[in-house]
Amino acid sequence: MYRKLLRSKIHRATVTQADLDYEGSLTLPPKLMRAADVLAHESVHVWNVTRGTRLETYAIEGEEGSQDICANGAAAHLIRPGDIVIIATYA
Repeated sequence: MYRKLLRSKIHRATVTQADLDYEGSLTLPPKLMRAADVLAHESVHVWNVTRGTRLETYAIEGEEGSQDICANGAAAHLIRPGDIVIIATYA
């Protein structure tokens, strides 16, 4: 039997940017990715606490030292700057 388990969770992060013109994904600060053990291009679930929307995309690493969390591409329709989100990965 295969069971899908929560592997990591970033709880109540504040989104700082949204870029509709980018291809897709969720940009996260490298330090936050390391702390939560999220890998570049790993599938992530994003639950928007502010708007009640949910989506699945993949994580990409932002610039070192950056604190920005950016919804890219289609995700930017569901997540706006200032929104509070929960980001989760599963294994």
